[in-house]
Amino acid sequence: MFKKFLLIIALLFAGTAFAAVDLNKASAAELDGIKGIGPAMSEKIINERKASEFKDWNDFIGRVGGVGEKTAAKFSADGLTVNGKRFNAAAQAKADKKKEDAKAKEKSSAKDKKEPKAKKDKAAEPAAPAASTAK
Repeated sequence: MFKKFLLIIALLFAGTAFAAVDLNKASAAELDGIKGIGPAMSEKIINERKASEFKDWNDFIGRVGGVGEKTAAKFSADGLTVNGKRFNAAAQAKADKKKEDAKAKEKSSAKDKKEPKAKKDKAAEPAAPAASTAK
C-alpha cells in the first residue's frame, strides 16, 4: 500500500515538472525553467510582453530577437505555450505561406493598377507624322 502511495506522489510530481508554461503569464523564474531560456532571454520576453501580450507563436517569433522557428519548436517541446497552444511547425509554415501569397497578390494588384494608366498615356499621345515619300 505504501509503495502505491509513493508511486502516485511521484507521478504527480512528474506531471507538474512538465506542466506548460504560458508565455503571457509566466514569471521570469518560470521562463528561466525552460531549457534554452536564460535571464537575458526572459528579460527580452517580459519587456516585449509589457508592450502587449503575444497573440500567437508567429507574433512571439517576430517580436523577440534570437527566436526563430527551430528555437520556438524547442521551447514548445520543453513546455512553453502561447495562449495555451504549443508551437506547430506545420501550422506555422501554412501561416507563413498565406502571408507570402497575400503579399504577392497585393504586389500583383498594385502592378495591375499601374499598367492601365501607362497604356492610357500611350494612347493619348498624338501619332507621329508619317514620313513623306514624295519629292
